[in-house]
Amino acid sequence: MIKNILIATFLVSASIVTPAIAADDDPESRAISSEGDVAKGKRVFNRCKACHNLTAAPRTRIGPNLDNIFGRTAGTSETFKRYSKALKGASFVWTEEKLDQWLLAPRTFLPGNKMAFAGLKKAEQRRDLIAYLRTATIADAE
Repeated sequence: MIKNILIATFLVSASIVTPAIAADDDPESRAISSEGDVAKGKRVFNRCKACHNLTAAPRTRIGPNLDNIFGRTAGTSETFKRYSKALKGASFVWTEEKLDQWLLAPRTFLPGNKMAFAGLKKAEQRRDLIAYLRTATIADAE
């Protein structure tokens, strides 16, 4: 019996010590986009399209292309060369959670970045936009 209690205690402590990948760190997580509306997100993207392409266009706009953004390290788009020092020095990978935080208030999320956009205060708009970006920024999106 004592042996069973020790084994159970070990298993419980091992599960506490060995953390699973948090959604915040998992570019494959669809925790936010699964609750968004792609059609509404496409309309929200109208605010973004003056500065961003969705695909790997050879020329960028004011901001970097957003193709394959999920899983890409911030500040590393091959076609965009005008990143701020803050983004060049950022060491995170774009996930839905990171993008949600960024879209809420870019200047607060990463002080020193050049993005002039004030942010999207409504969580529903951010969810919808992220859902749209999930479908529109994959390698074979048009």
